[in-house]
Amino acid sequence: MSMEGIRELRERTGAGLSDCQKAFKKADGDIDKAIQVLRESGAAKAAKKSTRQATDGVVSSYIHPGGRVGVLIEVNCETDFAARTDEFQQLVRDLSMQIAASAPRFVQREEIPAAEVDTERQIHRAQALQSGKPEKVIDRIVDGQIEKFFQEACLLEQPFVKEPDKKVRDLVQDAVARLGVNVVVRRFSRFVLGETVKESPAGGDAGA
Repeated sequence: MSMEGIRELRERTGAGLSDCQKAFKKADGDIDKAIQVLRESGAAKAAKKSTRQATDGVVSSYIHPGGRVGVLIEVNCETDFAARTDEFQQLVRDLSMQIAASAPRFVQREEIPAAEVDTERQIHRAQALQSGKPEKVIDRIVDGQIEKFFQEACLLEQPFVKEPDKKVRDLVQDAVARLGVNVVVRRFSRFVLGETVKESPAGGDAGA
């Protein structure tokens, strides 16, 4: 087992030594596969913690350089101690920068009004029919377009701007695994100079 590889794995993921050793062994020494193993493990841990109540956390603000875009965000966790860690603070900053850069309108897909999703479906179905696509593939085409719509509209569905190969949801799950507590992106508002402010629906428990 390569100690250099394990050291690199720890630096890239922030995971503990024993977790990195197990993942490295399971992945037969492949760094990328070991990272995926750790992510899957983190997702499993996050799923177990997602039912735990998160009532602490922070309300934070972020102003993008230039002063034309600002973000106000509430991220919750289980304890004040966890909220004050560098790990949690960095997560909140990364989420704020993501919102500033990618302009999501909702935290998660469950918050989108059903009527809006139905309208999107109707539009893409009409476009597929007009393009002459065979009836048997239209549903698959529409489903694919709706998934793209979710990725654009929902914070947790978006590719993370710093690491496009992972979603923002993965970023939150990684934080849950490292902190050992549930983390919930509660709500946010994105302000653009000169534009009407639209706030994401409040109270959306968007845990990992």
